[in-house]
Amino acid sequence: MSRTRWRLGLSATALLTATAVLPAPAHAEDVTDYTITVDPAAQGAAIDDTMYGVFFEDINRAADGGLYAELVQNRSFEYSTADNASYTPLTSWSVTGAAEAVNDSGRLNERNRTYLSLGAGSSVTNAGYNTGIRVEQGKKYDFSVWARAEGGTTLTVTLKDAAGTLATARQIAVKGGWARYRATFTATRTSNRGRLAVAATNAAALDMVSLFPRDTYKNQPNGLRKDLAEKIEALRPGFLRFPGGCLVNTGSMEDYSEASGWQRERSYQWKDTIGPVEQRATNANFWGYNQSYGLGYYEYFRFAEDIGAMPLPVVPALVTGCGQNKATDDEALLKRHIQDTLDLIEFANGPATSTWGKVRARMGHPRPFRLTHIGVGNEENLPHEFYARFQKFRAAIEAKYPEITVVSNSGPDDSGTTFETAWKLNREGGVDMVDEHYYNSPQWFLQNNDRYDSYDRNGPKVFLGEYASQGNAWKNALAEAAYMTGLERNADVVKLASYAPLLANEDYVQWRPDMIWFNNRASWGSANYEVQKLFMNNVGDRVVPSRATGTPSVSGPITGAIGLSTWATSAAYDDVKVTAADGSTLLSDDFSDGAARWKQVGGGSWSVQDGQYVQTDAAAENTLVTAGDPAWKDYDLHVKATKKSGKEGFLVAFGVKDTGNYYWWNLGGWNNTQSAVEQASDGGKSTVISKAGSIETGRAYDIDIKVRGRQVTLYLDGQEWGRFTDDKPAEPFRQVVTRDARTGELIVKVVNAQDTAARTAIDLGGAEVASRARVTTLAADQDAVNTETDTPVTPVSSTFSGVADTFTYTFPANSVTFLRIPRR
Repeated sequence: MSRTRWRLGLSATALLTATAVLPAPAHAEDVTDYTITVDPAAQGAAIDDTMYGVFFEDINRAADGGLYAELVQNRSFEYSTADNASYTPLTSWSVTGAAEAVNDSGRLNERNRTYLSLGAGSSVTNAGYNTGIRVEQGKKYDFSVWARAEGGTTLTVTLKDAAGTLATARQIAVKGGWARYRATFTATRTSNRGRLAVAATNAAALDMVSLFPRDTYKNQPNGLRKDLAEKIEALRPGFLRFPGGCLVNTGSMEDYSEASGWQRERSYQWKDTIGPVEQRATNANFWGYNQSYGLGYYEYFRFAEDIGAMPLPVVPALVTGCGQNKATDDEALLKRHIQDTLDLIEFANGPATSTWGKVRARMGHPRPFRLTHIGVGNEENLPHEFYARFQKFRAAIEAKYPEITVVSNSGPDDSGTTFETAWKLNREGGVDMVDEHYYNSPQWFLQNNDRYDSYDRNGPKVFLGEYASQGNAWKNALAEAAYMTGLERNADVVKLASYAPLLANEDYVQWRPDMIWFNNRASWGSANYEVQKLFMNNVGDRVVPSRATGTPSVSGPITGAIGLSTWATSAAYDDVKVTAADGSTLLSDDFSDGAARWKQVGGGSWSVQDGQYVQTDAAAENTLVTAGDPAWKDYDLHVKATKKSGKEGFLVAFGVKDTGNYYWWNLGGWNNTQSAVEQASDGGKSTVISKAGSIETGRAYDIDIKVRGRQVTLYLDGQEWGRFTDDKPAEPFRQVVTRDARTGELIVKVVNAQDTAARTAIDLGGAEVASRARVTTLAADQDAVNTETDTPVTPVSSTFSGVADTFTYTFPANSVTFLRIPRR
């Protein structure tokens, strides 16, 4: 997952409710006419059962405090400033009396480094996640703790909230060395604000203080939160990709041991996450918190099996990404990681008598997990360095396990130098499958439905491992649905696809949008979730070729004002000039008389200094200032720019309509590693063109942008840097037809992503069909957003009795409609 800048964008508030299939509108102007023509005699691409799946990454507290059902936060006192600058070993704990986190030889085990020394007559209380520990009246909760008290002590364990007791207290006698003690609570009432307290009569050492609901998913020990797991299961995913993401390819590649200095900022390494939970390593999470690894590789494999999904783990390739962009040149370390990957395959598939199969069996699963695919690496921005290491992983895996499909990747974007280079290497190397990732605006998804039409049918297959349209509003889900019709149409190339991210705890958000939202008391599917669920539950087995007419539209020239901005950088701008195509001056500003023509719409601190317009806050992000007329077209923009300090370079905007709709030339972006033109549409950004490159501090650059119609040419220091033409229509009407081999049904899937209904003449090409179809419709206002208390985007089921060889159906405005038509 690339750390793109829109990830904390705001969402709209849901207002409207979902609607059933609408009658034809009374006014002709509310309707656009279309035709869909189906060719049932032709044969389209076969669709694999694994076409759609889910991608789990521990982001937004998706694991601890999320899918992992543990209710105690920081149960092992391992939180550290390595995880987050605000953390201590007692984060989420409060102390009454005397208590101290200790890291010495009295610890529980070598990999569990810190424990709590609790004084006589003292207690500690845990606050859980969100508002507290959630308990429900009548349900059971299993407590456990590892404790040591050579002189003996009695632990009193209580569950309370501000209003009083939530369950009868439990007393536990502890004596001697480290041992695990257990108790069970039955909640006497429901609360979202519970606190778990442990008090000791005499001094004791504590570790792994745990409280699990008995009612986990499938009642499994060390289990998963039931409502979240069931929402994922309801998608009927064909695969489960795990554990990341940026967790996989960031941080140190060393292990967690004395030899490495017990490093706390490591890549996700599978051997850290198996075995008894009290012996698993801890690690800093790339997204700014701690990972307990209570949810580890065994639990991922088990969950994939439980939901009927193909497991697809991803291992580090020893080239970091996600802004770190470093290759590890340590041959011994590389060989160790390659062997770890071979061991992982044995852990998943080996007999219970094998070295790692025996570990799996001891954990409770003697049968193999039937692993067939494994990813190596994630979004590496150094394609040559990545591919050199990928080849070594692939060779070792194919030599020992030729049946395993080894998945490569193409970097963090949908285009650009890294993408093109990675694809060239993958094609030339005969790679089986390439993992593509991109997060773009709704407009991009509407414009690029045909992306995979031109891919080589004999080349590597595509795993679209991460994608989303930068928002959880219905308009975002509509754009994704439109795009998914193109994925299905190209199912011979796109073999796997998963929206990302999957989960978000609303109180711990690092990234938006997300498919499923939750807190400590409830969970709800986003509008995007409803689209994914509709597609995943109605895939079909083969595409039936079809075609549709398009939406009449005229694409005018790029129009808009201009802008200047920075991102975590201080920069100075001067000599700004905008010239019309006829040579007349639209704006000329050398800032000799101040900056009165400019309007600040972003953050930062702007002022005129020594005749330059300077943004001085090197930490501020998106500091946009604008000038000019939103109606400007066909112009040349010149500006002189100098980087003063900071992480990146310049942002020069053009075609600025408002704060959410513009283009900007991002020079020295992505931690000063590449430059790109990005288009913002309704607040979401997509990359139009990109190249590797950086900006030097203290050097003055001449930046020129020439806008003609919808063609843009960019010059840096007088040399053409690049050009593009933005002339792809954002087609709002998309469709695909598939056939369900088991039932024989035709599944007509139509997306109408516009504010007018689509009256559509459908020709089934002579197919013998029944007159009645089952219909599922998702429809809402474009800005509708599902929340905990309001779900305007909800599927509505109905029947339609007018099906014939040719018939007319009016698809509601802003809708996704699936018609399942039985054969006669």
